[in-house]
Amino acid sequence: MLALIGHVKNLTISLLGMKVFNIINNNLEKISTTLPYPYNEEVIGIAKAVDLPVSEITLYNIFYEIFTLCTSIIVQDTSGNIYHGRNLDFGLFMGWDPKEHTWEVAELLKHLVVQLEWQKEKAIAYKSISFVGYIGVITGVKKDHFTFSLDERFSLNGGFIGLLEWILFKDYKQKWVSFLTREVMEEAKTYEEAKLMLSKTRLLAPVYFILGGTKPGEGSIITRWRDNYRVDSLGDDVFGLDSWFIVETNYDHWASPPFYDDRRTPATYCLRKGEQKNASAKLLYNVLSSKPVLNKLTTYTSIMDVKQGYIGAWIRTCDDPCWPW
Repeated sequence: MLALIGHVKNLTISLLGMKVFNIINNNLEKISTTLPYPYNEEVIGIAKAVDLPVSEITLYNIFYEIFTLCTSIIVQDTSGNIYHGRNLDFGLFMGWDPKEHTWEVAELLKHLVVQLEWQKEKAIAYKSISFVGYIGVITGVKKDHFTFSLDERFSLNGGFIGLLEWILFKDYKQKWVSFLTREVMEEAKTYEEAKLMLSKTRLLAPVYFILGGTKPGEGSIITRWRDNYRVDSLGDDVFGLDSWFIVETNYDHWASPPFYDDRRTPATYCLRKGEQKNASAKLLYNVLSSKPVLNKLTTYTSIMDVKQGYIGAWIRTCDDPCWPW
């Protein structure tokens, strides 16, 4: 965690510049005191447990608002069963090792991946895949209710703008993305309720929420601006003949992906080759293992089955030849 936090600092500086970083860094401990309960107390508790400054644990826990990459896929089989998978990619442009052909931040994160069971009244409320010391939720399943993952969305009005508004203008009404998703996992009782919470809440950063349910057609990409939203679901005309699956990387799915980072086209190609009759957790894993969907930034692959309440994760390596991202 010590090594990773040092790289997260460098990542922030490289993305935002030293001037903006200093504003954020000088206010990190203050940010921790303004986080809503119970997140503020948890950050302080983790800082004590690992003997690190509260400011550094705060930075570690808000890194999504700064930068991450992902691929998320939902498929529906011919019986209407829903399966949800994702690759978590992180560390672009941070510490490329020319000898090992790896990104240093991604390699450090692999040592921190954990599977968590969140309990309430001595029963499992939901499960997630997370990182040691990280208190938000970025991949999770609530048995017989819904599955969830989030992908970074790039925008000029991005997370660093929200951070500055939080610090300079005390705009505490906006929600931290991964804290909102934890609240959704804890509070939402249905797929529709989760979709509403993820769509209508004002956010600190833009994002793609990928939500899967229990019934046929319950699979959505919720494209979020900080204040506005768009929902596209399984079966919608926007997906045409591919209405039995949805794929989200880090670009608006109604627009063409950039030539320098097109994971959507190969993922879609593999799904079509797999065909709906073979839609399953196995198909998802195979697609997420296909290059460049699997790449040098991939820390883990996760597969979820909502009816079984199952969530699994695999630490990934991408043997050469392999795309850097």
